[in-house]
Amino acid sequence: MLTQIQTAVGLIYPPACLCCGGAVDQHAGLCGPCWRDTAFIGGVVCDSCGIPLTGGTLDEVAHFDSCLAHPPPWVQGRSALLYANMGRKMVLALKHGDRQEIAKPAALWMDRAFRGQLPAETLIIPVPLHWQRLIKRRYNQSALLGRALALKTGLAWCPDALQRVRKTASLDGKSRIERFESLENAIRAHPKRRHRMQGRPVLIVDDVMTTGATLFAAARACIDAGAGPIRIVTLARVAKDT
Repeated sequence: MLTQIQTAVGLIYPPACLCCGGAVDQHAGLCGPCWRDTAFIGGVVCDSCGIPLTGGTLDEVAHFDSCLAHPPPWVQGRSALLYANMGRKMVLALKHGDRQEIAKPAALWMDRAFRGQLPAETLIIPVPLHWQRLIKRRYNQSALLGRALALKTGLAWCPDALQRVRKTASLDGKSRIERFESLENAIRAHPKRRHRMQGRPVLIVDDVMTTGATLFAAARACIDAGAGPIRIVTLARVAKDT
């Protein structure tokens, strides 16, 4: 019976590419052209920020120069895609286009980025939205990614572990310094959820990383609540100039 139902659903709603809507073999997949235009991050990456690096081998720990000079408050960071072409299109569709189905395959790609390196006791925590923005958007795309990643990995997650206590203006077009200043003291641990993160590793999830200001604020809030070590993962990240 289940097979018959799945067959009927497949006939009514045939699998379509996440990006272009073209025909694909299975749901939540990419067609060949869109797959080729999606810049998946692989090979040697910076252990702190996840940016691809030239040279080195997969069995060594490498770092981008700026991460060595100014270490972030997390011990590891990864991203699944570069924020360009189809990667950018998928992030914007998830964030602003109500394409919530993108979260499931995104979680698969984000899990692969860590290559099974996450401790079993890790708590997954999404970057929060301010309540006014959450009402307007109706969902937190980072929470969707966090939930999907928790289901994929079997790790625990807490969707409201962090609160954005101050509404900040859009960060688009702001400089690195302006982004960090805008987010200062904007995120804190939920008073009733602090106990869940105390003394345990945390994985902070967000949709895209630009300068890292938002993730920096979220990581500091987790550390202030007694969590650690902190890791971060995003669906996509803006490439750095090397």
